[in-house]
Amino acid sequence: MSSSNGIMLDDVKISMQKFGTPDYLVFLVMLVICALIGIYFGFFEKKSSKKCDEESDYLVGGRQMKVIPITMSLIASYISGITLLGIPTEIYVYGIQYMFIIFGLILTGIAMTYIYLPVFHDLQLTSTYHYLETRFDNRVRMFGAVLFTFGTMMWLPIVIYVPALAFNQITGVNVHWITPLVCLVCIFYTCVGGLKAVVWTDCIQLVMMFGAIILVMVKGTIDIGGFGLVWEKAVESGRIELPEFAFDLKTRYTIYSVIFGGFAQWLKSNAISQNMIQRYLALPTLRDAKIAHWLFIVGTLALALSCSYCGLLIYATYHDCDPLTTRLAKAKDQLLPLLVMKLFSDFPGLPGLFVSGVFSAALSSLSTGLNSMSAVILEDFVKPQMKRPLTKKQTHYVMRFVVAIFGGICVCLVFLVEKLGAVLQLSISLSAISNGPLLGIFTMGVLLPWIGATAVVFGGATSLGVMAWICIRAQAAIASGELYHAIKPVDTQGCGYIFMHESPLNMLAINSTDAPTLIDPVEPEFAIYHISYLWYTLLGALICIGVSVIVSTISGFNNPREMDPKMFAPFIRKCLKLEMKREEPVGTEDDIRYASCVDLKAISSST
Repeated sequence: MSSSNGIMLDDVKISMQKFGTPDYLVFLVMLVICALIGIYFGFFEKKSSKKCDEESDYLVGGRQMKVIPITMSLIASYISGITLLGIPTEIYVYGIQYMFIIFGLILTGIAMTYIYLPVFHDLQLTSTYHYLETRFDNRVRMFGAVLFTFGTMMWLPIVIYVPALAFNQITGVNVHWITPLVCLVCIFYTCVGGLKAVVWTDCIQLVMMFGAIILVMVKGTIDIGGFGLVWEKAVESGRIELPEFAFDLKTRYTIYSVIFGGFAQWLKSNAISQNMIQRYLALPTLRDAKIAHWLFIVGTLALALSCSYCGLLIYATYHDCDPLTTRLAKAKDQLLPLLVMKLFSDFPGLPGLFVSGVFSAALSSLSTGLNSMSAVILEDFVKPQMKRPLTKKQTHYVMRFVVAIFGGICVCLVFLVEKLGAVLQLSISLSAISNGPLLGIFTMGVLLPWIGATAVVFGGATSLGVMAWICIRAQAAIASGELYHAIKPVDTQGCGYIFMHESPLNMLAINSTDAPTLIDPVEPEFAIYHISYLWYTLLGALICIGVSVIVSTISGFNNPREMDPKMFAPFIRKCLKLEMKREEPVGTEDDIRYASCVDLKAISSST
């Protein structure tokens, strides 16, 4: 097919949108299965008649879940559609440097095992922000809960928008038609089924995610002529390269930003996130939680590396006809769906499997966020304001009401997200506004016993203000063209259709044999908001800790020996020789089975 045939871009788009009846059936079956799981756990599974047991069952699965389903749920919840579509786009546009962030994930595993998990699992919390009240005071608890709510409400609309992009690319259906329908299913099974429904739907959704990505990898590699050709094209284009070793904060990827900045990003998302900790606390022992965490790391690495390979596969397939330049893909994050339709448009059902996989990733993240939001709103906002304890019926309705209301708000916010750019950087950048301060607060809680509540409030507020200005200002700079990162080379000389090239001055109809002329951007003067987005979370945490230490120096430090040792990481207890006063367990620590309803105040008073 050549440009002389007069084939237009719109004709090519229409020819690739072959989402037929078998594909819609596969997609529909996925949604029905998720809904049925919610119905089972909501209406048919045997429930406890005790109010505290029902609450624990809904929010933390009765603390008797098994390692494998929890591990699968952790992976599915963390690997959202942002990852499935965002990482291939990142690799296609900027090269493989981003993937060195996996070393930060390994560091996170060590920190989780020895610092954060032992503290939270010993305390058996439902809301991680309850820890902040016991360690500091109610002001810090409310500050943390508000930050979590704010961060989650910025993250979930992006999670919802991503699969809608994929569906739009493959079917042509408007994102605002499909988004409410799919979200209603997710809100339904999360609302009626609680954590157990979320976990078991996550298991099914993870299988679909891996299945979709493996299909793309295998079929794409065969069609292109083998792995060797994929690698060769990537090397020729400069996409296979190490991060920069020079320490430059504004360079998008340096060895320092991907490892240390990535470590902070992974740590916040795993160690102190209500979304993740709530699952670890659904396991009966600390040993189970540690096993689940390391299995989570292995599974996440496998899926992230697979997505990275898909990015190289996209480039090998479109190395001579960039779909972004030609507008065959309307948004960067539609590149992988575009490849899917090229590979599977003649195989009924397979495009439906891919879309189901992407939507599965989004649904798992959305259901996790809504279930965690239910726990935080109930434990941190509603209960502290009630003069009398909630009845069983009131607790039942509050938990489900939160899921329904916040789910609806997220759907509405999708209209805003579609105006803001590529989803991977957008997700990390905006979430860092709250992630940095939260990471700093919790880290001071478990590692710095001398820091008091007032200092933490000052540090958290300062960090929040600074990071909000940096992140919002950076997004504005990207939108205006002030902030620009060099992208890897692309070509359009092999296109077999006529397309429109958008220049700053006008729209030019160009033949596919003509490569567009690119103007080198002018290097802007350095400003703090020009730093790589991977530094955001770490910077926010350091600002929070630094300001808190300064305020504590002025106002006075805590005496760690007057505090509950359970609030601190195990090695801090040993260094300060803080004695753990607790009842002698019947068996070893790993054999302890905690009760399904534990009050933090009761734990504290027993010490």
